[in-house]
Amino acid sequence: MVIYVFLTSFPSCPQPGVDGARGRLAYPYNVTGNRWEGVGERAFFPRCVSIGYHYDNMLSLLQAEADSLRTMPKRLTKAARAEFEMPAADDERKFALESTDGRTAFILIVNRKGKIKLTKASYSETYRITDTLARLDIDGPPHTNPTVSSPPLPALARHNGASIACPHFHFYVEGFDDRWAIPAVDEGFHQTTDLVLALRDFMNYCGVLNVPIIQYPTF
Repeated sequence: MVIYVFLTSFPSCPQPGVDGARGRLAYPYNVTGNRWEGVGERAFFPRCVSIGYHYDNMLSLLQAEADSLRTMPKRLTKAARAEFEMPAADDERKFALESTDGRTAFILIVNRKGKIKLTKASYSETYRITDTLARLDIDGPPHTNPTVSSPPLPALARHNGASIACPHFHFYVEGFDDRWAIPAVDEGFHQTTDLVLALRDFMNYCGVLNVPIIQYPTF
């Protein structure tokens, strides 16, 4: 079992990773093996604990932090690259990503759940397990944005309270998480009718380096 331990300071532990928000130290810990694991060894973390503060009370990302993390150069971990493939219809796969220095962890979620529409998909980049930095939704239901008196970003003003049809793109907005969406084409996603090309474009957008060849699924 692997848990994600956040520490405000623990200099005696070997090879710490740095959680990009406020520079907190983050250590993946292998409980079964009773040893500290390197960042590249983990796939994703099923649950979190913390020392010094509770996980649920972690500070929310600032907009500048989220924007930086979203497109930060990153790569598939060695284990994720070895098993990387496009899931079949009605399946979902999660792949571990890490920054090029191995100190910041992300998860790429490739979701094709749904038996009725084989063209439906959702691609997400997450951080700290619960923070969705980016999500591309293809051939799903429309999304209705919040209605606010003052949109949090100028680019969202014309989408205030609007219903955004698929394909649409969600990104982290401070104070709203991923509850805002814009048309996918506005963010440069033009090939959404081809799920493989769309996934490659999404990974490139998120800063993933050396994206592997993606085989078309049989269905």
